[in-house]
Amino acid sequence: MDFFTPIVDDPRTFGRIAAANALSDVYAKGAKPLTALNIICFPSEKMDISILHDILLGGLDTMNEADVLLVGGHSVDDREIKYGLSVTGIVHPDRVIRNRGARPGDRLILTKPLGTGIANTALKANMAPEALVEASIRTMASLNRAAAEAMAETPGVHACTDITGFGFLGHAAEMVEDGDVGFRIHASRVPLFQGIRDFVEMGILPAGLYRNRDFRMAMMDIRPECPPWIADVLFDPQTSGGLLIAVAAESADALLSRIHNRGIPEAAIVGDVTEENRGKITVF
Repeated sequence: MDFFTPIVDDPRTFGRIAAANALSDVYAKGAKPLTALNIICFPSEKMDISILHDILLGGLDTMNEADVLLVGGHSVDDREIKYGLSVTGIVHPDRVIRNRGARPGDRLILTKPLGTGIANTALKANMAPEALVEASIRTMASLNRAAAEAMAETPGVHACTDITGFGFLGHAAEMVEDGDVGFRIHASRVPLFQGIRDFVEMGILPAGLYRNRDFRMAMMDIRPECPPWIADVLFDPQTSGGLLIAVAAESADALLSRIHNRGIPEAAIVGDVTEENRGKITVF
């Protein structure tokens, strides 16, 4: 189950993004979502019911795209809008993909560009250009279904997580914390939204980025060759972000090709898994 407050002004678009975000947890497990329940908080005495109608239509748009059946839901009267889904999916017990299990030598694939938190902050400040807003919304509303299906067709996938509120490095940290492996991230290979650098260098950053960095910095070894602005983006809290996949080196190119062929050109190999620096992440 996952739900949150609006991050865009258009109700239907918000519904689409919130539903895609909730479905990502199931896709990250290598599972197929089947049914969903709407979770809604709405200030019925302060807002027109048509806004709720459009939010739910947006969620239904995404569920239809995912071939997920809406079977009901629950609503409460609240001072602030919140929307999301409780999702049920299926996967064979022997094929569950967890966020732990990456092996030395694995390659790390990220399927969506980073920067939605920074883009949303710039939008709230009326500073974001239209191209950045459109790219961010398109990415957040996109399902991780295609990437999950590509994973299912590829042998050697050892671990996966979806990148959301803890940021890229925060969720990567969960994959190595107290474990027997470490990650090496090539900062220059990480896909980012075009134009995001300007806002980072102006300090247009969400509060969650600072919290993510403070919480996980002890696990990081950020080398001087990593530009400071990129290091900031790696902690940016994402909404409906992509999948981070650890896959055997011999299968990495095949998996990346399958993802690209399914219409996700931004996906990239961004690092690898090592026995060195166990429980840590090196960024260079």
